[in-house]
Amino acid sequence: MPDWMDEAKNLASEHSKETDEGFDKAEEFAESKTDGKYDSQLQQGEQKAEDYLGVQDQDNNQQS
Repeated sequence: MPDWMDEAKNLASEHSKETDEGFDKAEEFAESKTDGKYDSQLQQGEQKAEDYLGVQDQDNNQQS
């Protein structure tokens, strides 16, 4: 993996809350533009990106 990708993963995991908020906003924006037609695909994509970057999903942590 290139060094810049390692650095991006490190920064994302160090700033997990902010990264998760950014993913959530991007997902909400995409859902609004597609009228919710692709909600499940967008959620899956967000989860895969968070998993790849090592980001804790703040939404799942708050739901107990």
